[in-house]
Amino acid sequence: MVARIAHRAYDPGKERPRPSLPFVSSCFLEKITMEMPKPSEADKERFRSVVPDRPDVVIKPMFGNLGAFVNGNMFAGLFGPTIGIKLSGEDRELLESSERTVPFGPAERPMGGYTGLPEVWNEEGDGDDARARAWTEKAFNYVATLPPKEPKAPKAKSSQ
Repeated sequence: MVARIAHRAYDPGKERPRPSLPFVSSCFLEKITMEMPKPSEADKERFRSVVPDRPDVVIKPMFGNLGAFVNGNMFAGLFGPTIGIKLSGEDRELLESSERTVPFGPAERPMGGYTGLPEVWNEEGDGDDARARAWTEKAFNYVATLPPKEPKAPKAKSSQ
């Protein structure tokens, strides 16, 4: 984590001069720890069951959870028991206004652009699995239209 510090230059019109270098007091810096919940095997199995079964879908582990990708872009993820999906703005607005969705990701810093499917859908049974599959399919269809993500270039090895 990088702390951003605003630096104000000395202003002769002010009563107190500002130091020429940024000053950071340890009382202002806190270590923020994000809780990374681990999904149960049942959570992982449910996630796999709602992700579209297509040859261009890749499911891979991410920080102890799972992510579903198309063309290198994540369209669905698992964070503990919560399934999050990336939708178009219109579809996201529809889902969030009609259901009890939840933020997706750590409470301290939810993932922008992703909506967590309602937690109550985890407990209500087959009808909700069908809704989760339908919304995950919409997420797949939307993200499949985005430009493919370029693979990261390998890091150069330092010569010694």
